[in-house]
Amino acid sequence: MMRARTAKYNDKKKLKKYIICFLVCLAAVIACVFIIGSCETAQARSSITLDLDSGEADTNSSTLDILFLLAFLALIPSFLLMMTSFLRIIIAISFLRNAMGTQTSPPNQVVVGIALFLSIFIMFPVLSEIKTVAYDPYSTGQIKLEEAISEGSKPLKKFMLKQVYESDLDLFVSLADSRDIIDAKEYNSQEKLMDLSIFIIVPAYITSELKRAFFIGFLLYIPFLVIDLVVSSTLMAMGMVMLPPTTISMPFKLMLFVVVDGWDLLFESLITSFRT
Repeated sequence: MMRARTAKYNDKKKLKKYIICFLVCLAAVIACVFIIGSCETAQARSSITLDLDSGEADTNSSTLDILFLLAFLALIPSFLLMMTSFLRIIIAISFLRNAMGTQTSPPNQVVVGIALFLSIFIMFPVLSEIKTVAYDPYSTGQIKLEEAISEGSKPLKKFMLKQVYESDLDLFVSLADSRDIIDAKEYNSQEKLMDLSIFIIVPAYITSELKRAFFIGFLLYIPFLVIDLVVSSTLMAMGMVMLPPTTISMPFKLMLFVVVDGWDLLFESLITSFRT
């Protein structure tokens, strides 16, 4: 029996060696094929000549435009988070999820999707105006890139200025004035505020959105906090000290949210809270 087992072990060992040798040889053959193919491709490419002086590049397809486009694509997530209604919506839904005690329901992907499509719904008039005044004239060659960026930022600045608190805007205008970036005395009217740089309006808008989102979260917590207090006091009166109150209160929270049609109320309140 021992000899048979030893023979089987030796056969398995030899089989493993053969398999390893076969794989090594196969890898070597594949590498040789790729090397030969790349050499032939390089020879074929070397026979092609290009005339760089055959024409002039279009001004809209220059190297700087491509670099600006790549930089813009890299900053799109930041624009989506900080310059639209996305920030207030996703914070409010996150507060709702924590107040109900459902830490992973709805999942993060669903929360982001809800906030994204609600933001598109709210920002659709602004996006349509940007397309009309900036993208369409630029795509047809009527205006240059710098003018398209300037015209396209106006609807966005108008939207953000409608949502921002005056105290927050005054704060960042005074900070910019103290750093000799702007002269605060020049921006003393509503029409002049449109001439402010977007790098001053965006921080003020973010601060105002955080304030509103946290206030919405406070209002969302109140009814669920009342349910937690009632359930915990009832359990204490019944002597069930070891039973976690959240285990009992969660079904009541879900029932309350479903009975009052909470999702419709929340979405309606969020959409109507934006000044358009």
